[in-house]
Amino acid sequence: MKIKKAVITAAGYGTRMLPATKSMPKEMLPILDKPAIQYIVEECVSAGITDILIILSRGKHVVEDHFDRSPDLERQLLKSGKQELYEEVVKIGSMANIVYVRQAEQLGLGHAVLCAKSFAGDEPFAVLYGDDVIMGEDPVIGQLCRAYDKYGKGIVGIKKVSDEDVMRYSSMKLEALDDGSYAISDMIEKPSPEQIFSNYAILGRCVLPPDIFDILEHTPYGKNNELQLTDAMKTLANRDGMIGVDFTGMRYDMGNKLSALKASIEVALERPDIGGELKEYIKELAAKF
Repeated sequence: MKIKKAVITAAGYGTRMLPATKSMPKEMLPILDKPAIQYIVEECVSAGITDILIILSRGKHVVEDHFDRSPDLERQLLKSGKQELYEEVVKIGSMANIVYVRQAEQLGLGHAVLCAKSFAGDEPFAVLYGDDVIMGEDPVIGQLCRAYDKYGKGIVGIKKVSDEDVMRYSSMKLEALDDGSYAISDMIEKPSPEQIFSNYAILGRCVLPPDIFDILEHTPYGKNNELQLTDAMKTLANRDGMIGVDFTGMRYDMGNKLSALKASIEVALERPDIGGELKEYIKELAAKF
């Protein structure tokens, strides 16, 4: 079944990027000249997804404004003869059918996904974490959608990470399949050292069947009264099995200051208008330290 719906979770506080996120949602932090969440929406569109639900929290109306039309700005750009910029701005408001729902309380990623129940209905849907921008020629969520078409099971995007990181993320119990994917039978959120199944962790992307909502509704809330999506996916993996896709693409954690800075630098280096000058500047700067 072709995946046409995606949910982007963007309701977190962004505490790791304070004080910038005191008044600006972390999803709107720029990677060079484009907000992080636009890269995530573009990834969905590139994968053929047409309907996107963005889960927001109080004070994040600027995300809605960004993907809305801006007639005054558009008229001014046309008046100034800036046709290319005009077309780029108009495109932002017409990439996909984007709707929004507010998560009234930040009660965990599982609770955020549960807010998408009426949007997803009885269809499988993609989930993209608003913290994670992943760039590459083949959109990651497209890689996962193809795996869902093949296996008809819940799909998670995974990568091998360090021992330190696996304890911050999650750990997968898995076995390699002959196509480079992995069969997942169990998982754990933020394991202690003795609980680690493997160093493969879920990083920012999954495709889920609609029965995940029933599982979420029967999953106990855990630490800090939060409902964890990983706990519900663990139930799904134990019951039906899941598939892990070791995806291709460069991931940037927009809640990490160094990672967010790397994203802007690497995108800028690829840009023909400024990449050459930036490369020379970095060389000169590095020579001083």
